[in-house]
Amino acid sequence: MQLRYSFRLYPSAGQRAALAKAFGCARVVYNDALRARESARSEGLPFPKAGDLSKRLITEAKNTPGRAWLGEVSAVVLQQSLRDLDAAYRNFFDGLQGKGPRRGAPRYKSRKDTRQAVRFTANARWSVTAGGKLRLPKIGDLRVKWSRALPSVPSSVTVVKDSAGRYFASFVVETDPAAGLDRAPQTDAVAGIDLGLSHFAILSDGTKIASPRFLRRARKRLRKAQQNLGRKAKGSKNRDKARVKVARAHAKVADARREFHHQLSTRMIRENQAVAVEDLAVKGLARTRLAKSVYDAGWSAFVSMLEYKAARYGRILVKIGRFEPTSQMCSQCGVKDGPKPLHVREWTCRACGWVLDRDINAAVNVAKAAGLAVSACGAQVRRASVPAPRSEAGTHPTPQPSTAR
Repeated sequence: MQLRYSFRLYPSAGQRAALAKAFGCARVVYNDALRARESARSEGLPFPKAGDLSKRLITEAKNTPGRAWLGEVSAVVLQQSLRDLDAAYRNFFDGLQGKGPRRGAPRYKSRKDTRQAVRFTANARWSVTAGGKLRLPKIGDLRVKWSRALPSVPSSVTVVKDSAGRYFASFVVETDPAAGLDRAPQTDAVAGIDLGLSHFAILSDGTKIASPRFLRRARKRLRKAQQNLGRKAKGSKNRDKARVKVARAHAKVADARREFHHQLSTRMIRENQAVAVEDLAVKGLARTRLAKSVYDAGWSAFVSMLEYKAARYGRILVKIGRFEPTSQMCSQCGVKDGPKPLHVREWTCRACGWVLDRDINAAVNVAKAAGLAVSACGAQVRRASVPAPRSEAGTHPTPQPSTAR
């Protein structure tokens, strides 16, 4: 499997200018190739191949006055831009044929896009110096903040500039999960997870993990930054500075949410041999009045982390269907008690009389639906108090005289 490691870059002023030139050249080659293919399609001509486009738009274009500046950047960056266009067309056609998710047709890139990226493969002869700097062709040695060591030699590196003006180096590393280098020790623990909004995750053992609500907590700071942006004149330098401040505020929220997802998903995978989670319809829930809370929780990103970490550490992840009645079924006797409104957080099973916590009961049912051997003994369930029948004989604190004759 392929793993991606990202590290923060701190380029100098000259290196930022060189990276901006690389971003612009890659964008121009991408748009030229897209224009050539769209023109061929509209004229009914054969689809231009990548080799022909590379020769015409890169090799020959460098000798023309209008594109001579393409020679100022690494040729590998321009070649990778053409490969990105091929991948975009391939994903588009696969979606039309039902071989993958439906994606839109490739679109032209704009120089006003707030996110820019270029990729260097091994052919570019990039390297990491003895001093720990990233050496890129025609850019120089960039200072990197290494937070951890790479497990193996990376196959490529992508330099990304995000909306907040930060630079990152993203390395792709090939690993073999079958080799067992990252496998965690075997354990008998299993867990079912019920994802929610009041609590981010409820486990089948009764543990409730509070929802951080990063977006809700930062809304005052975000509102102020957005208001300052709205007061700036369009096209001015001050508006660009205000836009970066808004982007940085949102990036801070996204980073905190991602860190929370990473820590929780790693903990769940390391502590449990098998994990079950419900396949939620996030897009459908995002069209309701709970849209902001749903997006703030980030369920899809969390489940994606569980998937690749389970494959990496040799664990089992089971996703059950979204139509499984986990909130309507009693985890003790298995009787379906019918749907309940959201304000009902605790209910009593009419069949067996157990008082069930709605979220913990759903987490136990998620695990059982996935085929995991769990019990609700650790969950917050109890027998409901049942009054004695009127016909049942009782006892008195003091002896009573007998009335028998």
